[in-house]
Amino acid sequence: MNRAQKAALGSAGIGLVVLALKFGAYWVTGSLALYSDALESIINVVAAGAAFIALRVASKPADGGHPYGHHKAEYFSAVIEGVMIVLAAILILVKAYDGILAPRALEMPLLGLVVNAVATAINLGWALTLLRWGRAWRSPALAADGRHVMTDVWSSGGVLIGVALVAVTGWLILDPILAAIVAVNILWSGWVMIRDSVSSLMDASAPPEILDQIAKIIATHSEGAQEAHDVRTRQVGSVIFIDFHLVVQGTMSVTESHAICDRIELALRQAIEGARVTIHVEPEEKAKHKGVPVLLAS
Repeated sequence: MNRAQKAALGSAGIGLVVLALKFGAYWVTGSLALYSDALESIINVVAAGAAFIALRVASKPADGGHPYGHHKAEYFSAVIEGVMIVLAAILILVKAYDGILAPRALEMPLLGLVVNAVATAINLGWALTLLRWGRAWRSPALAADGRHVMTDVWSSGGVLIGVALVAVTGWLILDPILAAIVAVNILWSGWVMIRDSVSSLMDASAPPEILDQIAKIIATHSEGAQEAHDVRTRQVGSVIFIDFHLVVQGTMSVTESHAICDRIELALRQAIEGARVTIHVEPEEKAKHKGVPVLLAS
């Protein structure tokens, strides 16, 4: 079990603790806003389980049926999580509508607020941890889970303020209205997650800063070549596929051109974790006179 899988399991465990606390807050108060907050925590737990399964699949090595590996499994997890978030938002909106039609008084609001605040603090610490790991390990599943938990933190913060206002002012209608606002926020979060994951499933290129880094590495490690063009990338989870055409003198031997390719590949793999490099060597008449400028042979 790798570190990302352990993090996903940890997310499920923490999600269960937070879920218990939030439903406890809802149970003692009867607040629809706290109910909406607790319902999202159910999604957190299920989504963490989906992320764990996706990470297990993504870690499998390439095989005959999947020669490029199983890395895209992480994006399916993120899409599933996004869909579940949208469904949770719809359920909350239905509950909020009923509450607007028939507002109800809160019971023991102070106790409920304290319990929910503890759960929110736990979520905040875990969300920041997941986001940091997701970026460092280039894991879409962990990053999506971190964004989801952080959305829960913001929602919980708004809920805490709103429920406190209900308790102080006695305006019962605020409770279902606040639940509806939380639902809209959750709905937007789910849409963004689905959109970004589908983009990656469509073989989106690496981020601009990575593209710049790739171009600089090719330019500084291609001595002996004449030109590099048609540089393409696609990022799949923690792996970045890089391919391009390298133009060399037509009289250069296979051994010499292969040595240049080896030098470039080694530099790319050392600088960019998870790089998978494919280079197509071409003779000088195939030059396009554009792309990445390289050092000419001396």
